[in-house]
Amino acid sequence: MSSTITTATSGRPGAADLRRPVVVRTAWLLAGVALIVVLGILSVSFGVREVSLSDILAALSGHDETISQAAIVKRVPRTVLAILVGAALALSGAAMQAVTRNPVADPGILGVTNGAALAVVVGLAFFGLTEPYGQMALAIVGAAAAAAFVYTVGSLGRGGATPLKLALAGAATSAAFASLISAIMLPRVDLLPAFQSWQVGGVGGAEWPRIAITAPVLAAGALICIASARGMNSLALGDDMAAGLGEHVFRTRLVSALGAVILAGAATAIAGPIGFVGLIVPHACRMLIGTDHRWLLPFSALTGSALLLASDVIGRVIAPSSEEIQVGIITAVIGAPFFIWIVRRQKVREL
Repeated sequence: MSSTITTATSGRPGAADLRRPVVVRTAWLLAGVALIVVLGILSVSFGVREVSLSDILAALSGHDETISQAAIVKRVPRTVLAILVGAALALSGAAMQAVTRNPVADPGILGVTNGAALAVVVGLAFFGLTEPYGQMALAIVGAAAAAAFVYTVGSLGRGGATPLKLALAGAATSAAFASLISAIMLPRVDLLPAFQSWQVGGVGGAEWPRIAITAPVLAAGALICIASARGMNSLALGDDMAAGLGEHVFRTRLVSALGAVILAGAATAIAGPIGFVGLIVPHACRMLIGTDHRWLLPFSALTGSALLLASDVIGRVIAPSSEEIQVGIITAVIGAPFFIWIVRRQKVREL
C-alpha cells in the first residue's frame, strides 16, 4: 500500500495553458519587473536613517558625500542580494516541484537547504573555512548529497518515490540536519554570534565581493533550469508519456535537479537557510501565468525576487533599528500558513 497526492497544480500543461494568451503572460512578466523596480527603490529608502528622494537619486548616481547618501550606498548590495537569492530559491523550488511532481517540494521541505547549511557549518567549525568559494562549494555538495539521500529514502518500498514519501523523507532529514547543526555549533561560543545571524537567513550583511563571487554560480544554475523547461513540461505528463514523446527522462530529471541544487546551495551559502520561498512562489505564479515551465520559471524568478525584497523591507519597517527582523523570519511567517493551505487542498488517497 502506498500514498500519493493528487493535485491540479502539479505542473501538468493543460487546456487552460493552451488558451492563455501570450499577451497576458507577457503582461504579468512586465508587471513583475515593475514590481521589483518599485520594491528596489523602497529597499534603498528604508532603514535606521531616513533619506529623501534627492539623496536616493544622488546616491544612485555615485555620490556618497552625506551620511544619508552613504547609507543608501550601503543598502544597494543587500537589495541586489535579495533579488538574486529570491530568484534563486524560487527557481529551485519550481524545478524541484517539476522533477518530483510534488506540489509541496521546495529546498527547505526536501532537506536540501539544511544539507547545504550543515556542510557550511562543518567546514566552518572543523576546518575554519571562511573563504567564500570554499563555503559555496561545500554548500552545493551538501545540498546535492541531501537531495540524493532524500530521493533514495523516498524511493524505498512499493510505489517508488511518491510525493508523500518524498515530503516525509525530506522533513525527517531536514530535522535531523538541523539537530546536527545545533550540536556542532553550540559548544563553539566564539562562532555563535555570526552563526546565529546567518542561520536565521538574511541579506543584511551583503557585500559586493561576495555577491560578485556568487552571482555567476546562481546564473549558471538558473540557465540550467530554464534550459530544462521544455523537459519539465514533459515530466509533468508522467515518465511513460515523456519517454514516448522522445524525452530522456533520467537525464532531464538529473539536469533539472542539478540546476535546482546549485541554486539552493549557493543561495544558502551567501544568505543562510531561507525557507518557503521555493514553495509558495511557484504555486502563486501558476495561478497567474499557468503551468508551462517556459513561462513559469522566469516569472517565478521575478516573483521570488519581489517576495524577498518585500520581506526585507517589512523587516526593517516593523523594527526600524539595528535589531531589524531578518527576511528568513518574515518568509516563515508568510510561508507557514500558505504551506498548511496547500496541504489542505491536496486529496490524499490510499492505493
